Amino acid sequence: MKNILIIGAGKSSSSLIKYLLATSADENLRLTIGDISTSNALKLINNHKNAKAISLDIFDKNQREKEIQKSDIVISMLPAHLHIEVAKDCVKFEKHMVTASYISEEMKALDKAVKEKGLIFMNEIGLDPGLDHMSAMQIIDKIKEQKAKMLLFESFCGGLVAPESDTNLWNYKFTWNPRNVVLAGQGGAAMFIQEGTYKYIPYHKLFRRTEFLTITDQGKFEAYANRDSLKYRSVYGLDNIPTMYRGTIRKVGFSRAWNIFVQLGMTDDSYTIEDSENMSYRDFVNLFLAYSPSDSVELKLRSYLKIDQDDVMWEKLIELDIFNPKKKINLKNATPAQMLQKILQDSWTLKEEDKDMIVMQHLFGYELDGEKHQIESSLVVLGENQTYTAMAKTVGLPVAIAALKILKGEIKTPGVQLPISKEVYEPILKELEKYGIKFTEREVEYLGYNPNHVTG
Repeated sequence: MKNILIIGAGKSSSSLIKYLLATSADENLRLTIGDISTSNALKLINNHKNAKAISLDIFDKNQREKEIQKSDIVISMLPAHLHIEVAKDCVKFEKHMVTASYISEEMKALDKAVKEKGLIFMNEIGLDPGLDHMSAMQIIDKIKEQKAKMLLFESFCGGLVAPESDTNLWNYKFTWNPRNVVLAGQGGAAMFIQEGTYKYIPYHKLFRRTEFLTITDQGKFEAYANRDSLKYRSVYGLDNIPTMYRGTIRKVGFSRAWNIFVQLGMTDDSYTIEDSENMSYRDFVNLFLAYSPSDSVELKLRSYLKIDQDDVMWEKLIELDIFNPKKKINLKNATPAQMLQKILQDSWTLKEEDKDMIVMQHLFGYELDGEKHQIESSLVVLGENQTYTAMAKTVGLPVAIAALKILKGEIKTPGVQLPISKEVYEPILKELEKYGIKFTEREVEYLGYNPNHVTG
């Protein structure tokens, strides 16, 4: 029997656990799901004979080491900054490890020790990062095998609300960590390269320099640039590519409206607000506006940001009820970003019957025998319900499949890695197709760059 320790039973773990339980009899698996609270794990296990839930405090070194020693492979679904102690234990006790998180510098530093012990530490094997790497490398490798020259790679991904659950003017609800949504784009300029020219977009301009894209059968979307597209040139073996751009997908109009919060300073997470727990939503908005003994908060905001009363941007703000003087923030020593998140969660939390949607698109431009070509590869995945969401499916299934293939010896190459080799991506993408996670490819006219870029 092979023992799998899953640390963390949050929202992204549902499809991961479901997949491994479904294969546990045939593959002779035993699952231990550890979390600080066992309630969600017990619900997901549903009395399955090949699984148990335990209360696990990740900061309890003795308990953590004891559980890791019992396992053959560890799947860490913890927040990214908590992986490293688990990883060090996995090196110490010679256990394979899988995470969906970006490879940190601390994780990268373990590579030599991991290789020496013949271990596999697979990272960035969720949705984004993860599915984006695998699906992109599959096509990039095919293009390279033809001895073609890569000219362009653009990649977009977004966690959205499914069309039938799209019930607000923002065309958006939280389908993953709300804090990450509020803080998106901060921490430095967005960087990419376009037609051989480096481009940098500072945070305060990020949501007004977007581009449009069309997904077959789903319509038109917009995307804003991710923070650092340039680092993926070397990761994907595209060091000399003239155009490289990665972006986050939203419904058209979202970014323009979100920019209101950015310009007001509501997304700032660097300082706390005095007496925040006693403030109303209206008080919060007024914090960022000039003092006036006579003008209303609404009038001051419209005047400051030059928003007409009949502008849909104004309607979007009204819909969030942010001018309500009776609703309280109820957060002590909160930052502006935390206060904004509280307000948004009132309106954007998925209801029980709501479904989410994952949208991903890649564009590949290349030259072969003097002719230029472009491939468009798109993915749309719809969630089933609040537990088995599209987000949980596209994050959890690649993690689960990778873990199983490592256990079975089908993925052999040791080291701290991400899923960019054929050994990893080919079998995982093939298995994912059985679960409706399949990219649609089509050849489109080569344009050299997206003409809808407004990035200048």
